Amino acid sequence: MQTVASFGGDIGVKPACEALGLSRATYYRNQAGGGTGGKSTLASQSCSRALSSEERKEILALMHSERFMDQAPREIYATLLDEGRYVCSVRTMYRVLEQENEVRERRNQLRHPAYAKPELLARAPNQVWSWDITKLLGPVKWCYFYLYVILDIFSRYVVGWMLTGRESAALAQRLIEETCHKQAIQPNQLTIHADRGSSMTSKPVAFLLADLGITKTHSRPHTSNDNPFSEAQFKTLKYRPAFPERFGSIEESRAFCQSFFTWYNQERHHTGIGLLSPHVVHHGLAEKVLEARHNILNEAYRLHPERFIKGPPRINSLPQGVWINPPPSREDR
Repeated sequence: MQTVASFGGDIGVKPACEALGLSRATYYRNQAGGGTGGKSTLASQSCSRALSSEERKEILALMHSERFMDQAPREIYATLLDEGRYVCSVRTMYRVLEQENEVRERRNQLRHPAYAKPELLARAPNQVWSWDITKLLGPVKWCYFYLYVILDIFSRYVVGWMLTGRESAALAQRLIEETCHKQAIQPNQLTIHADRGSSMTSKPVAFLLADLGITKTHSRPHTSNDNPFSEAQFKTLKYRPAFPERFGSIEESRAFCQSFFTWYNQERHHTGIGLLSPHVVHHGLAEKVLEARHNILNEAYRLHPERFIKGPPRINSLPQGVWINPPPSREDR
């Protein structure tokens, strides 16, 4: 800083600090300190109100005592006041703890791990499946039927489903194994995504997926957006006009689901897959159907071009890929 001071009268403090890579605040702080190496004279002097080292040790020992070791400084402060004793302020207690790097949760509590956001991409059928379990109300209160559904996220095709009277990891294991066999899944071909229910995270299911060479991923806790396709499919099921408030028996619920999934796979047109049905996309018929739609629209335009004010109509196309939690774009970052 002496160099800056020697140049101050010739070129000024600002250009001298810029040349030396120093801030003007550092220069003025050094000047106020009278050349004490960057510390002001006031800071270098001990405050008369400061605690002595013995007092700090006494306060720290008090907070480390068996009586107060699990209590916050405010609790300690209030307890001592009720006993007619004043040691120091609450802020001083925090200051003493901060000097010892102890300003944190002092109790030994369980800490939840940081769960990574799943980011999954499917560019074709049978690359990423999503599965979940939902409850259907039975004939009386507290009676439920459990519907297991496995959904291909690219085609929205329900590749497997099962309705039972209980939730079981063994039943989930059987459904996944039979569905993989029916879809001819090869090792290292498929990723199966699910939430963190007991059946989804069970060891039988994990061992099965490992034996089949299937990668498994899970949603973050309490984050329904991490499993959006299964949640949307269940919403479609339960908002159907024919969906009853309660099912009279498990046979009735199975009959309803059989009819529903036939309609869902073969007749329902999804906006996310170019207004095609899951059956068409899953079985590789999309290109043929889209070509036929293109020809029909071109013929309609040829007959009545005045009705298409924006030019020849264009058909919806299949997406190049379907994401669960797409990574943030450059603009978002």
